[in-house]
Order: sequence, then C-alpha cells, then structure tokens
Amino acid sequence: MFKLFTAPGTCALAVHIALEEAAAKHEIAWVDLRSNAQRSPDYLKLNPKGRVPALATPEGVLTETPALLAFIGQSFPDAHLVPASPYEFARLQSVTSYLCSTVHVAHAHRPRGIRWVEAADTEALEAMRRNVPRTMGECFEYIENELFAGPWLMGEQYTVADPYLFTIAGWLESDGVDPSRFPKVLGHTLRMKERPAVARVLAQLPA
Repeated sequence: MFKLFTAPGTCALAVHIALEEAAAKHEIAWVDLRSNAQRSPDYLKLNPKGRVPALATPEGVLTETPALLAFIGQSFPDAHLVPASPYEFARLQSVTSYLCSTVHVAHAHRPRGIRWVEAADTEALEAMRRNVPRTMGECFEYIENELFAGPWLMGEQYTVADPYLFTIAGWLESDGVDPSRFPKVLGHTLRMKERPAVARVLAQLPA
C-alpha cells in the first residue's frame, strides 16, 4: 500500500493519475498548502523539503515527480507505463526531467517567485510574473513542435509522461498563455480527460 501526499493544483496530480493507471493500492493524504501544512513539523519529518508530492512506500518515502513516475511505472510493469527498452526509458526520463526542471520552474516564477528573491522585493517579483507568459509559451512551443510524437507525448505508447504533461498544460491559462496556440497539446488534454483513470482522479479533487 502506498500513501500519496498531494495538494490540488500541484504536479502531484501526475503521480495520482499514474497510481490510478497502474491500479496500485494507495491512499491519498491531502496537504493544505493554504494553511502552510507542508511546513508543519509532522510533514517535515516525512519530507524535509516541505513540498508535494511525497510517496510513502513500504521501503521508505520518495519525492520528486520524475522519480515517483518512474518508480510507479517500473513497479507495475503490466500497466506498460514506461518503455521496456533502456534507450526509450532514458528518452522518457529526458522528457519528464525537462517538464520538471525547465517547464515547471518557468511556471513557478509566477506563484512562487519568493524562491528566488526576497518577498519584500516586489519589483523583482512582478518582473518575474510578467515574464512567465513568454517563458511558458516558449516551453510549450518546443513541446508542440519538437517533443510531441502523438497520439501520446512519447508516441503510440501511453506513458507516465502523459499525466505529467496533462498536469502542467493545465496551468497555461493561469500563466497567461492561450492553450489554443498548441493544438497537439490541447488534443492531448482532451484525450487524457477521456481516460477512466484520469476521470476518477479529477472526481476526487477537493472542491
């Protein structure tokens, strides 16, 4: 049994979907970011980074979305969520790493600029926010024109990269980017919403 510590509107959604796709036995623990619960002593004992997602497994606690997605995929091979080929698995990791280290970071400059500058530096924070539509737009131009193979992100095989893209693409409008600029990604979002596992997860999100 796994226990996923998650919060609405975060990249932990991708891990939640992957658990459902794998039919992995799990329970969900919602972390209230609005009350700063991720910084509570109890949660910091679990994950000293003070962030979600965190996945409690019988062997220990894992963090970082790309690692969790790879772990789920490899733990449930019958779900075929990761490629069997070492080369294709490495290619999958390069995609999830890009989503994590580049695209997610570009997005975070809008809601979480205090990771990079002092909270009192309102001018710098506003400058970062203004830049997000450009940087996120550039990231998704690359995804649309270079990464997206179709019908799924990596090609014919649905992988753990797909819930990750679905999650991050869901932030585009709030980041000031029109999703209609990226028809391949938009079509992917619609196909994702048709998957039973995705529908089950979305139905569980707190109101």
